[in-house]
Amino acid sequence: MSKLKVGIIGVGGIAKLHIPGWHMSEHTELIAGSDINKSILEDWGNTNQIKKLYHDPLDMINDPDIDIIDICAPNNYHCDLAIKAMQAGKDVLCEKPLAPNASQIKKMIEVRDQTKKKLMCAQHFRFRKDSQLIKEESKLIGSIYHARSWMLRRNYLPVSLGFLKKENSGGGPCIDIGVHVLDLTLWFMNNPEPLSVTGVSKTELAKQPTSFSYNGEYDKEAMNVEDFAAAFVRFKNGATLMLEVSWMLHHKLPEDKLEDMQVWLYGREAGLHWPNCEIIKNDISSQTHITKKIEGNLKDNIEAHAKECIEFADFVANDKAVTIPAEHSLQVMKILDGIYKSQEIGKEIILDE
Repeated sequence: MSKLKVGIIGVGGIAKLHIPGWHMSEHTELIAGSDINKSILEDWGNTNQIKKLYHDPLDMINDPDIDIIDICAPNNYHCDLAIKAMQAGKDVLCEKPLAPNASQIKKMIEVRDQTKKKLMCAQHFRFRKDSQLIKEESKLIGSIYHARSWMLRRNYLPVSLGFLKKENSGGGPCIDIGVHVLDLTLWFMNNPEPLSVTGVSKTELAKQPTSFSYNGEYDKEAMNVEDFAAAFVRFKNGATLMLEVSWMLHHKLPEDKLEDMQVWLYGREAGLHWPNCEIIKNDISSQTHITKKIEGNLKDNIEAHAKECIEFADFVANDKAVTIPAEHSLQVMKILDGIYKSQEIGKEIILDE
């Protein structure tokens, strides 16, 4: 059986972590790349021995030899590229966020349903062994009625204007790293439908003269997105969530870490902590509190970005339903949209259907 042919849009960044997965998959062959930066594209083609190189992504999308489009372009291009790819008969894996707002994701879902092509957001944290272990354990702790999650950095914001200007990215840490921890938390909670959001979105530290990023120099004047956001979310099933995300916060980090990413899940029978993979429960007979490590294999033999590509290739080759449907990404973006709207009007936002 011939292999599925893959083309990547945006070869200069996160695409480097996708390439091993396409090579490892028994179902795919990476044959093409597209990037608006000519020198980056040519260097990438030489390094990866790829001859089909396109400066215009639409030319690659319309190449009849290509079966799968892997979108690694800036956020604000995701929707248009994914829609055009699905209309051209391609299955689409798209880097996070699937789109920078909920309305665009709704359009993508409409086209997915019309074309019957596969569409999946590359939420790579779901493919880690510790995440999958917590997902399994979450079925055993009873109804999850509350969760807390955060992804916090000290002074580690992206320095590229592709991240720091809203017209390119759609937002700050909400859009950049919030999608990771929020998607993971909702997945652990079995993706309840969000009802309302009370949120704040601020730029408190990044504009200060003394602020800096360990990632390099950044343009403080041009930056027009938040550096911190927080939210309280209510769900239709009665559950609640507290979320915090930041690129730049006076927060103590774990040793040798650039960020602190945690999820706490509180069920009627027990609690869970990710990424420590701990269960917190009571022993009624001894009247004691117990915290212990969950037993399981936590060694990731394949890096998570590569694994998501391998699994997506399997979904396409064997016509399986994707494990991260666009409806999950829509839930994430409804909440993040709600944070910005709540900040703007200063009160709780009731989310649309």
